[in-house]
Amino acid sequence: MKVADLYIRVSTDEQAEKGYSQRNQEEVLRRYCEINSITVRKVVLEDHSAKTFNRPAWVAFLKGLHRQKGETDLVLFTKWDRFSRNAADAYQMINILRKLGIEPQAIEQPLDLTIPENKMMLAFYLAAPEVENDRRALNVFHGMRRAKKEGRWMGGAPIGYMNRVREDGRKYIAPKPPESNIMQWVFETIADGQLTTEQVLKLAREKGMKCSKNNFWVAIRNPVYCGKIFIEKFKDEDSRFVPGQHEPIITEALFFEAQDVLDGKKKKQRTKLSVDDRIPLRGFLVCPRCGRLLTGSGSKGRKERYFYYHCSSACGFRSRADSTNQGLFGN
Repeated sequence: MKVADLYIRVSTDEQAEKGYSQRNQEEVLRRYCEINSITVRKVVLEDHSAKTFNRPAWVAFLKGLHRQKGETDLVLFTKWDRFSRNAADAYQMINILRKLGIEPQAIEQPLDLTIPENKMMLAFYLAAPEVENDRRALNVFHGMRRAKKEGRWMGGAPIGYMNRVREDGRKYIAPKPPESNIMQWVFETIADGQLTTEQVLKLAREKGMKCSKNNFWVAIRNPVYCGKIFIEKFKDEDSRFVPGQHEPIITEALFFEAQDVLDGKKKKQRTKLSVDDRIPLRGFLVCPRCGRLLTGSGSKGRKERYFYYHCSSACGFRSRADSTNQGLFGN
């Protein structure tokens, strides 16, 4: 009598959208084993995507098969897409199981893999779900791109806006005071060119803005605030701006004036709020890696504090303040 392990997989999305059930799969597999006089040794339950075999339950199951070689003859599942949704990974895993003397089999799509022609049918069973996933992802991408071309903001509302729903059920974003007023002040202050972006962020937080440094950088570069939606380049279509369906917070002229200041195309004499003699160039030096303005701070050492100029982005640039000051100002 043959011995089989039952592999039952369903992702959370599949269970919610298509009604797949682990219990139903187990009932079908146990009935098959009973009819065909197959002994069930183990039931493996998986709640994970089949895009790869890097699934918690499967990884643990495969390790067990290596340790307990010869204790099972079959790995049974209902359909091949329960086993995998990636043809290349599936062929490789089938070879691994066969070297362990184990035959994988889908009871609702049975194939005798010793017959070479059946490999063509296996390729179809494995490729069909992968094609379905790719088509669904492509449809979502084109749907979002079409919505952007129509001027609709996709995703969560940016700082200063809130998500709303129209009477017809369509979603849109609307200004959210007082955050929208603060963002208007932010762009006006940046365009004025008297303060560094870090100083503007500090003052904006004092006005009530709740925003991380990185999110602030993303926000002040976002044309959504002047009523524009940016369309990324795709194939033969160039990137461009389209008018948004939402209400702008600032004028287009103000937005691009602020961008010129941020890009260094428009420089003005800045007023210093407070200057630390140990890091006098904070907010004036440009990061050699990413082009952002460097900030400065002190780090506590064993005997004293050491000061550095460093970048707030992920590039991680860092330079000792004393050597940088000396190189620029001399002794």
